[in-house]
Amino acid sequence: MQSIQNVLSKFNPTTDKYVSREFQTFGLHLADTLDDYKHKSLYIKLAKTVHRSLLEQALSFAIDSNADRKGALFMWKLKELRKGEKNFPAKPTK
Repeated sequence: MQSIQNVLSKFNPTTDKYVSREFQTFGLHLADTLDDYKHKSLYIKLAKTVHRSLLEQALSFAIDSNADRKGALFMWKLKELRKGEKNFPAKPTK
């Protein structure tokens, strides 16, 4: 996970003039890392709506693989992680 200071230090207003939020930066980072810039809007939406820890786990899984289509592998792993998250409640009930 990146600190706010780290994200802001990399922010360049001349090249990133349409990026104004942190989740947009992270979504573009996902698209760039997965070499799937065609679907950058999907990754920005995921960065906005899905918990960051799930995205980072799926990204780590996709990067470590030797797959040709890392974006597809990322989406599959994210689906599996979200499915597993529903099986466990967030807080124990009393």
